[in-house]
Amino acid sequence: MSPETTIEKKQGLMFRILTNLTFWVLIAIIAGILLGHYDPETGVQMKLIGDWFISIIKVFIAPIIFLTIVLGISGMGDLRKVGRIGIKALIYFEIVTTFALAIGVAVAYLIQPGKIDKSGLQMQDPSKYTANPATEFSWIDFFLSNITLQVLLVAIITGIALNYYCKREQAVHLLYKASNFVFKLLKFVMYLAPLGAFGGMAYTVGKFGLHTLIPLGKLMITFYVTMLLFIFLVLGSIMRYYKLSIWSFIKYIKAELLIVLGTSSSEAALPNLMNKLEKMGCSKSVVGLVVPTGYSFNLDGTSIYLSMAVIFLAQLYDVHLTWGEIATIIGLLMVTSKGAAGVTGSGFIVLASTLTAIHKIPLEGLAFLLGVDKFMSEARAITNFIGNGVATIVISKTEKEFIDVETAED
Repeated sequence: MSPETTIEKKQGLMFRILTNLTFWVLIAIIAGILLGHYDPETGVQMKLIGDWFISIIKVFIAPIIFLTIVLGISGMGDLRKVGRIGIKALIYFEIVTTFALAIGVAVAYLIQPGKIDKSGLQMQDPSKYTANPATEFSWIDFFLSNITLQVLLVAIITGIALNYYCKREQAVHLLYKASNFVFKLLKFVMYLAPLGAFGGMAYTVGKFGLHTLIPLGKLMITFYVTMLLFIFLVLGSIMRYYKLSIWSFIKYIKAELLIVLGTSSSEAALPNLMNKLEKMGCSKSVVGLVVPTGYSFNLDGTSIYLSMAVIFLAQLYDVHLTWGEIATIIGLLMVTSKGAAGVTGSGFIVLASTLTAIHKIPLEGLAFLLGVDKFMSEARAITNFIGNGVATIVISKTEKEFIDVETAED
């Protein structure tokens, strides 16, 4: 091999690295951590950049969900299939999230992260989450506060109506053009992802500080280990059953995972996830129905966090829970965890209502969790994100709506 060829290959490799979104998001995350650690005041001010990026992405969520679902349903032909996919998805969500809740309880009892001296822990003010803890979960309020579900319902109705429209083909053609335009526009917006990741990470570290992790380090480690076990053992086993690899899937969506890590928001990568799942081989109709619904009902990471947090606080206050009370906690969280979607701080509201229902664990225990919650939100969001991708693949497989194509690198 000539020296010129070697130089050309090195230059080509360098060009691919420097033009790779994953590389720049990773650099941005590292830069955000450093800024937040060494200049906390400036780091906190970077919150504006992170919020700005997420707000731009959120503009795309509604039209992408609407267009994907309408085009998917209009292309199905058999409307009974819509109902079948929806029911399958909801059953899958409930089974997997219940399993996640149980894993959170089991690992918390095994490692006992709450068996520490709470006198050295930093207290935060939890009053805004515990002001009205007795409020019962309301499906109406849940729906009215969840824009994703509202768009999902409107899109399903529109897609069904389009099947009976006399000029259906013309309407579908226009919607396809609109969909292509939105995704092309999104592609350009995603070049701003490093800025969003930088702002989100700089704010988190600057606001809460890496030093806050030390007192609750045992809880942090337990939580992250549990997330990894769930992803690679539970979701990995599900993927393996369908002759797919969880490693390959994670590698395929690595750029999106870094965006979620940097912004602590799975919504920041939702449009890209839908696009990549279609490219991977999932049908547009399944992607359109399962992903948006999963963002409200398939919160694997959040379920693990909620159940583990309750057991952690019980251990922290030396509260003994009977098997019946543990079963009650899981049952309560099976319903109330659905309300933890899409609203900042809603996880603490769910925790507060759960603690109030069992009348044994002091509500002020939430104050110990506030300091490290932001550092655990990344793991929750990533687990939720991967879980929704796996759910979509599973439903596509069961519906025979999955075309086995090799997941190519971007």
